Amino acid sequence: MSKRIDSLEEKFLKTIKEENLIQKKDKIVVGVSGGPDSITLLECLNKYKEKLEIEIIVAHINHLIRKDSTEDEQYVENICKKMNIKCYIKRENVLNIAKNEKIGTEEAGRKVRYEFFDEILKKEKANKIAIAHNMNDNAETILLNLLRGTGLNGLEGIQPMEYNKYIRPLINISRKEIEEYVEKNKLKPKIDYTNKENIYKRNKIRNELLPYLKKINPNIVESLSRLSKIVKEENTYIKKETEKIYDNIKIKDEKNLGKIELDIKEFNKLEIAIKKNLIIKCIEETIGDSRNIEKINIDDIIKICSNNIGNKYILPNKKIKILIKNKKIIFIPLT
Repeated sequence: MSKRIDSLEEKFLKTIKEENLIQKKDKIVVGVSGGPDSITLLECLNKYKEKLEIEIIVAHINHLIRKDSTEDEQYVENICKKMNIKCYIKRENVLNIAKNEKIGTEEAGRKVRYEFFDEILKKEKANKIAIAHNMNDNAETILLNLLRGTGLNGLEGIQPMEYNKYIRPLINISRKEIEEYVEKNKLKPKIDYTNKENIYKRNKIRNELLPYLKKINPNIVESLSRLSKIVKEENTYIKKETEKIYDNIKIKDEKNLGKIELDIKEFNKLEIAIKKNLIIKCIEETIGDSRNIEKINIDDIIKICSNNIGNKYILPNKKIKILIKNKKIIFIPLT
């Protein structure tokens, strides 16, 4: 009689299948901090790598924030040796980066992690990056975006796949399920005790707001997960309509300069929701993603377009310039 599959592993495999996260022969960089979530992700991917017909490589980044961070680094290295998995480790002083770039510590940490994962992806000629976000992380992100004053994109939360590259096989699994799995399988992950300190907004949501909301709705995490899926479905429809309009009002780049031009007159005829999605689409097409593009930037672009003000431009970040000129909206990548 075959052994019954663990419920967490069953959800893990189901998410991979339903969301089409992994294909045969994929080479996957796995982000492993050493905490319960990433160790569970690594354990599951390693356990089913033959079944899934994939190759996995581990990437660990030491943020040098905690005094015991080198213990986490050594722990991940030792786990990989036992599993016979190639492991890349990098140290980055995140506090200094945050200070020098005048950004928050969380944002700096995220920036260096994703840059490192992308670096290893290219080095190893891999095609996917697996990240250990779970259902609770998704709930926290939705609440965080809601408190900031988000649109539909923010209510999508953390999706199972982004940019056909970042995959999250644990996104439909709760933190409680992960903790139970870790204990049952005696995985002994490293614990980041700074998660208990309410010095960051996310920690306050995790440690104060969510427990309070659970008193009102014990299934709040699952409810927010459903909201995420519903918003994604509706947003997908809007984005499909945006694609059609994009094809109609985009001006062909004859010289292939990498910029995108739109007919401003046709743009101004559109509904506001389509305009916003069209701007995000153009930014993503120009520089690869639209992270760190603020709502105020999008609103400003729409405003100067509606006023048809020529030779005006906006710099939402260091990677892109958006120029209004010659009755066109021009999205220009900056090097």
